[in-house]
Amino acid sequence: MCAMAVVVVLVAALFGLGKAAPTAQRGDLWIDAARRGDMRREIRATGTLVPRDIRWITAGVTATVQQVVVLAGARVGHDDLILQLTNPEVQANVRKAQAALAGANADVAASRASLSSQLLDQQATRAAAQSDWKVAEVKNQAFTRGHDAGVIAAVELRESQIKLEQSASRVKIDGQRVDAFERNMAAQLLASQARRDESASLLAIAQQQADALQVRAGIDGILQQVEVEPGQQVATGAKLARVARPDDLIARLQVPEALAGDLSLDLQVAVELREASVIGHVSRIDPAVRDGSVTVDVAFDQKLPAGARPDLSVQGRVVLDTLKDVISIGRPALAAPNGPGTLFVLHQGETTAQRLPVRFGAASSDRIQVVQGLKPGDQAVLSDTSQWSGYDRLRVR
Repeated sequence: MCAMAVVVVLVAALFGLGKAAPTAQRGDLWIDAARRGDMRREIRATGTLVPRDIRWITAGVTATVQQVVVLAGARVGHDDLILQLTNPEVQANVRKAQAALAGANADVAASRASLSSQLLDQQATRAAAQSDWKVAEVKNQAFTRGHDAGVIAAVELRESQIKLEQSASRVKIDGQRVDAFERNMAAQLLASQARRDESASLLAIAQQQADALQVRAGIDGILQQVEVEPGQQVATGAKLARVARPDDLIARLQVPEALAGDLSLDLQVAVELREASVIGHVSRIDPAVRDGSVTVDVAFDQKLPAGARPDLSVQGRVVLDTLKDVISIGRPALAAPNGPGTLFVLHQGETTAQRLPVRFGAASSDRIQVVQGLKPGDQAVLSDTSQWSGYDRLRVR
């Protein structure tokens, strides 16, 4: 029993001693002192200059590259020919469609002539019926007067009346036949015209495909890339070339995902281009995160220097706001905004840093607010200290 008590005491004594604090050279550590004052929040990001107006030219039809007319880097106009493609089948389709349209036009003309002739026949029959009706009407009037005078028998008068009724009925029927034929004629002409329009549409498609063999710039600018070479087979929709306007550039920055939550449109941005700094504003924020970054487009409010060109590397500083009278330090490697953390803290005159809990506030690219755990003047180790995660003290030489 006494031996057991001795073991317990020894174990307690060993745990009381704790682990020996590791040692690090001050020159190998990033140490910063907490200070009180205004903290300017800004996001720093790298990126490139890109043209605002970019046109990718794609193949409108499967073809073979016959000739590269203009090489990358040349200035081109809207209608300038860049590439010459070839496809014998496309040219054959144009000729076939042209022949089909010519035949459809001939069919329309023939139908119109035939139907017009038939209409004239129908109208002539109606005119003859109208003439017979008028003759029968005159005779009936004469027979009526003769009957009234007593020189025409009633039977003859009745015969003239029957002939008049027959002539009137024939005029009506022939008139209905003309009307029906006119409607039928219009329907047949519409049908033949529809077939002609279909042929014209097929020709337009074939001609459009043939025109696509002559690849043109589409906009005024610089031919930046040519993706194909002579003899190469290209499928419909394949990228052929890229044309951009070099005089209208924007900055495209890659903002770290952790800082993108504070972004908003129209924030002021200072873009560093070699030795010049140009002011702009956030014009677009990509809603998606790609490879840990959010793409942000910056439109310039000032004229770019003469050396600005597409794909030039730039650095941008997006100004968020300024926090008044706060405690802040340089931003540690793993510090998350508005979250808890721990830091090795050196008090003045001491050589051993103690691990202390802290709570961070708003963050910038290079500084972060400390809302709890540090006082102005406290020195904190901001380097990555994950290798000493099992220790509460760190000796600094």
